[in-house]
Amino acid sequence: MEIDQDQEVQLEGAHCHNDQERKSHHSDKLKSDLVKRLNRIEGQVRGVKGLIEKDTYCDDVLHQIAAIHSALNGVGKLLLAGHLKSCVVERIQEGDMDVVEELLKTMNTLMK
Repeated sequence: MEIDQDQEVQLEGAHCHNDQERKSHHSDKLKSDLVKRLNRIEGQVRGVKGLIEKDTYCDDVLHQIAAIHSALNGVGKLLLAGHLKSCVVERIQEGDMDVVEELLKTMNTLMK
């Protein structure tokens, strides 16, 4: 999933704070987009549960699971882009190079 220009602009408004707070401040538009995506994913998961309860053909269920994975990856990409453009840059500018190791661990987790 590619990040479009509107989402890129929204991500620029995200700012992370120091380690004590560890919060992001996403634009209301980005938060709304992420929540809508997650609500859709939640519905897809409930749908898969229903398919299994109805003894739906396995291949059909697996295709739905693949769609859920793809949707979650899309949410992850948006969050990662915002994290890189705000939190990571901010911490590097403050001289906190530990953020690089943190980012590498996070990317390794996302790519499993």
